[in-house]
Formats: sequence, structure tokens, C-alpha cells
Amino acid sequence: MKKLIVNDLKIERISENHNLKEFKSYEQELTNFLMEDALNNQNHRISVTYLWFLNTGELVGYVTLLNDRINLEGDLKDIFRQKGIQYHSLPALKIGRLCVDDRFLRKGIGTMMIDFSIKVAFHIFEKYSGCRFVVLDAKRNATNDPIHFYKKLGFKELKERKKGTTPMYLDLANNVKFRV
Repeated sequence: MKKLIVNDLKIERISENHNLKEFKSYEQELTNFLMEDALNNQNHRISVTYLWFLNTGELVGYVTLLNDRINLEGDLKDIFRQKGIQYHSLPALKIGRLCVDDRFLRKGIGTMMIDFSIKVAFHIFEKYSGCRFVVLDAKRNATNDPIHFYKKLGFKELKERKKGTTPMYLDLANNVKFRV
């Protein structure tokens, strides 16, 4: 299968009407979240999960978004102090989960979901409230280290960690590519 483009896909908020049973990921924790927690979290207004379908109706991935903040520490603190911004933290949109079905890996879907998330963050700022960053926790494991993928898309490491997750951020003020 070739790389997919946005016109090949449709995006929907998760609902009780969606059939998720065919979704498979080598990241079992991400599959479990989709099956067991995503809708409940949305119903409790904790996060929103967007399902990505081929136009044929096949579920190819999902991204979960929620509000967050980024603590200004170290170099970031210095950068913002130089700009006259004295806050200890700034508002962010967090990509809480992002997962592509194993059958559709390396088709550009993950990149499209990141682009979508960035556009949501710009929309929040343009229409509703402050949102300076998109943040995420890149989860490293034995088979996958997504740090390079996120860096390629403009994210920077907030703190370097050897194991587990690495907090990353994208400063929307420096990313004019996605402005709405």
C-alpha cells in the first residue's frame, strides 16, 4: 500500500457506535487504552480521542488530545525570561496517545495525526484560549524509539531520559507552517 493522503481518510470523535475490535498494535497498552479507556475518558471530559478511518471505513489509527501545561525550566525558562515572560508554566495541548494500526505503519498516518494535533492547537488559540505549545511524552521501548520521528516534525526534548518516556514540546510561536 502506498503512502496515504488526507483525502484517503476521515476523522471522527470516538463514540459508542464505533467498532474498534479489528484495531491491532504491537503496543498492547495503546490498544487497551482505545478499547477500555478512551470513550470513558472522553465522557468524563478528560480527553478527546479522534479515530482515523480509511474512506472504506477501516480504522487505521487514533490520537487522543487533552489540555496541559509546560513547566518553564532550564533553557526554556531563560528564553522566556529574556522575552519578558515571567510565568512558571505556559498552556499546551497534549498528545496523550497516538497509535497507528500495525497494518498501516509507515504510510504517513502518524505524521498526519501530528499535523492535525498542531492545527487543533492553533485553532484553540485563534478561537478560544491561550495555547503556546504542543507537548507529548515519547515512549521508548525495546522495539521503538519515536524520538527521531518527533524531532523530524519539529519537536524538541524537554528533558532527556534514558528509559521510559521523554517529554517533548513544539513551540507554536516558532511554527508558522501550521497557522490557520
